[in-house]
Amino acid sequence: MAKADGMNYAPRGKAEPVCKPGEFRFSVAGVDHGHILGMTAGLMDSGGELVAVLDSGTGDLDGFRRMFPSVRVEADAEALYADSSIQMVVSAAIPSDRGAIGLRALAAGKHYFCDKAPFTTRAQLEAAREAVAHTGLKWAVCYSERVQNEAAVRAGELVHEGAIGRVLQVIGMGPHRLNAKSRPEWFFLKERYGGILTDLGSHQIEQFLYYTGARSARVLHSKLANYHHPQYPELEDFGDATLIADNGATGYFRVDWFTPDGLSVWGDGRTFILGTDGYIELRKYVDVARDTVGDHLYLVDHSGEQHIPVHGTVGFPFFGRLIRDCLDGTEHAMPQDHTFLAAELCLTAQEEALRIDEDPAP
Repeated sequence: MAKADGMNYAPRGKAEPVCKPGEFRFSVAGVDHGHILGMTAGLMDSGGELVAVLDSGTGDLDGFRRMFPSVRVEADAEALYADSSIQMVVSAAIPSDRGAIGLRALAAGKHYFCDKAPFTTRAQLEAAREAVAHTGLKWAVCYSERVQNEAAVRAGELVHEGAIGRVLQVIGMGPHRLNAKSRPEWFFLKERYGGILTDLGSHQIEQFLYYTGARSARVLHSKLANYHHPQYPELEDFGDATLIADNGATGYFRVDWFTPDGLSVWGDGRTFILGTDGYIELRKYVDVARDTVGDHLYLVDHSGEQHIPVHGTVGFPFFGRLIRDCLDGTEHAMPQDHTFLAAELCLTAQEEALRIDEDPAP
């Protein structure tokens, strides 16, 4: 599962098929980011059938085939998109390419499921919105720090059950290990990866919207920097932002590339959810110096304090719900408006960010 390497982190949930064999078939176009492993596994564990992977000449195709050895390698992109038996195209291509792949998938009559961040420009987002409105197909995004973390999944259940009352604030911390020598060239090119708030910030903004139940939100302030990596001038190694939702809830998050080598996992991701009747802390990937197994949830309410280890208990229901949404025309995994709003706010945070390592003066 590569817990020390976030780029190839591919957690597996419980296998819970939601469809009959062969009822939901998908192919992969874009293996440039290791998140494609977890995305593919999540769909397969939920009953999806992996048909083919496109050999685009980029990305770790060999690594993908090692994990899924029975997959057919397709050299002809036209053939992949023309296959009428495929309901979905899945992609973790280079971020700046994900929008175009999605447009091609929807034009071919297929749903699309891509890694975060789905867009690096506002034009890509608007084109996606138009394509979804025209076709009625789904453009899903894998915001994995919520949908592929069992503590985050359980927190959502508790919040929606009213365990901590009305949610007032969400604070997120998303540190990542850089592992610069193992990163591809595009990772350091801002036009290709989109910037740290567009990329890593996408997880945090989506969680803020989800836990607060926001239908809209504004970015109040955002900052970014390259504090410590002058050898990569287009890399941003720090970013943060403050947001406010339409229901009055606020959010703050920090993302960075400063995970020290001594940490046993790729990043000490944490989320704090404050409610009127209690609060929740998530220690997603490690409980530092205590437990290298992740998925720890801490709940404090009027009745007391609880530590709830949830690893291996709730799985990743997002994937099964996404399959059923595609088959049934429903919206249970993640509403389309929510998916696009998270992406839009990331782009806004990136565009409006104050560069604090150069000239922090207002």
